[in-house]
Amino acid sequence: MVAVSAGAEPSAPAKPFYKVLYVQVLFGILVGALFGWLWPEYATAPWVKALGDGFIKLIKMLIAPIIFCTVVAGIAHVSDAKKVGRVAVKALIYFEIVSTFALGFGLLMGNVVRPGAGFSGSHGDAAAAIAFEKQGEGHSTVDFLLGIIPDSVVGAFAKGDVLQVLLFAILFGFALMALGDRGKVVLHVIDEAGHAIFGVINIVMKLAPLGAFGAMAFTVGKYGPQSLGNLAGLIATFYATSALFIFLILGTIARIAGFNIFKFLNYIKSELLIVLGTSSSESALPALMEKLERLGCSRPVVGLVVPTGYSFNLDGTNIYMTLATLFIAQALNVDLTFGQQMTILIVAMLTSKGASGVTGAGFVTLAATLAVVNPALVPGMAIVLGIDKFMSECRALTNIIGNGVATVVISWSEGELDREKLNLALGKNIDVSDIKTGVATP
Repeated sequence: MVAVSAGAEPSAPAKPFYKVLYVQVLFGILVGALFGWLWPEYATAPWVKALGDGFIKLIKMLIAPIIFCTVVAGIAHVSDAKKVGRVAVKALIYFEIVSTFALGFGLLMGNVVRPGAGFSGSHGDAAAAIAFEKQGEGHSTVDFLLGIIPDSVVGAFAKGDVLQVLLFAILFGFALMALGDRGKVVLHVIDEAGHAIFGVINIVMKLAPLGAFGAMAFTVGKYGPQSLGNLAGLIATFYATSALFIFLILGTIARIAGFNIFKFLNYIKSELLIVLGTSSSESALPALMEKLERLGCSRPVVGLVVPTGYSFNLDGTNIYMTLATLFIAQALNVDLTFGQQMTILIVAMLTSKGASGVTGAGFVTLAATLAVVNPALVPGMAIVLGIDKFMSECRALTNIIGNGVATVVISWSEGELDREKLNLALGKNIDVSDIKTGVATP
């Protein structure tokens, strides 16, 4: 497990505010937005974009090894193989239930607010929308399931495919479990390797403010406030719907599990700001796993739930799909029957899995959903293409919050949530860089 060093004790002197990670990231976002707005010709330069892209690449290079080490160590330290299977089944059931709530919530808000009614804006780039539609073709559920199996183990790590690495890690963990005492040497090496990788993460995270600056400056410089135009209503509706989902649905789930959603959001605020700045939930995945262990969640649960949730628990993407589908239908004056709206729920649940891991997955899944529900809606994708960048930030934020809550809930249901750690972490304002990680003996 992740141990808390003496530097993280409540009695330790507080760091100056300008040295706190989330303050630095927030400053990077604000300066980046201002730079992009005032000097868009400089903000769209390749070197500015490279700052954000470079930081995301640094994080992505660590995702595969940290998932492997965490999952293998978590499983191998457990003596009961049935327990691992039970955690996986619980996680998948939870994901499907909460995802259905997310889809239904987006559908409800779309019908109540009707953001697309009376729309008279530009129809955008139809050619780009068609390209996304073609990208979504061929990503069926069967293809997705077969895609979990890597052509080679090395290939899975080279591509950084989360589910392929997760599959191999689960099998490797069970193999070490079966070896018993003979596997302890290998397990010790993996434990220490995980500790070293978390150390690398702490180093890379120091570049988060710079990455957030570059990503935000380029986004604002390229698209600008004027790109919102008449679509501001959809953006506002989507952000409001996601916020209501987080505070009402996830907040209720958190209360049942015995913790406060507001304190939890405060605890992971650094990761949320990184996601906001980079528009990528993957950029905060390693740090989220580390923080959840520190929060009192057991390592096996963290190792299984978080990586799986990045493909199966996309609450923000689900809200986006139903809400955007209704927006497009309303903008094009296409009336959807109750049966067609129910079809959206079923189709979106499947397509959100089938396009997992595809670049621009949120937009790809929207294309696949529209094609099935009503092909006449597909050209309307061009309407929302211009603002998809702004929507992706909210999708990523909602996704990472949903996965964090899911991990705590599954740990609680397994009786493996350390309440003392949970209450201490949620009750104190501890910066990630204040805490050193260590591997506890099993």
